[in-house]
Amino acid sequence: MASKKSSKPDVSESLRKFGAQFQGLDTRDPSSWPAVPRYALFALLAAVVAGALWFFWVQNYADELEAERNTETTLRQDYTKKLQQAVSLEELKKQREQVTQYVTLLEKQLPSKAEMDALLSDINQAGLGRSLQFELFRPGQVAVKEYYAELPIALKVTGRYHDIGAFAADIANLSRIVTLNNVSVSPQGGKDTRGDTLVLDATAKTFRYLDQDEIEAQRKAAAKPGKKK
Repeated sequence: MASKKSSKPDVSESLRKFGAQFQGLDTRDPSSWPAVPRYALFALLAAVVAGALWFFWVQNYADELEAERNTETTLRQDYTKKLQQAVSLEELKKQREQVTQYVTLLEKQLPSKAEMDALLSDINQAGLGRSLQFELFRPGQVAVKEYYAELPIALKVTGRYHDIGAFAADIANLSRIVTLNNVSVSPQGGKDTRGDTLVLDATAKTFRYLDQDEIEAQRKAAAKPGKKK
């Protein structure tokens, strides 16, 4: 019996024909290329375009991801801070109450506008009570601050060392706040004076809280520059 011819495809012949389609291609006219190279070029271009779009798309998302991470860090820090405040809220309330009580106590040590004359009299009586002689007792110009007014008083008294020291202590122990500033102590000159007589030059400063009308005036004065802006 005669043997039948093999029906298997010739692989080498198929590869040769496939490779022949990529030979002699006109690079200036891809439309004239055979089907396989033409479709291969289209697939390559599509892959390049898709790759470029993917890169830019992923890059944008990477930037957004980094921004969101930064936002998350900020939110975590804010949360931690607010959590600490919430935990210590009761303690902060107690501290606020203590500060309020302390401020109220200090305000009570500040005379009102109507009580200033009585305070000046107390300072004068403190010196006379220590047998001091006033050579100068001159209240100066009131300096109005944001929440209080400051009154400087020029003082010049003569007396013995211990009496002057006791006078300074009496000033410090007044129920109202009075401070001695620019203090200068020197011997008193002259032939008719005793050797232990001293001269105290100082500026006593006392403070008073502002009346409601003065506070309103201060607020209006502070608001004027803002309006001009």
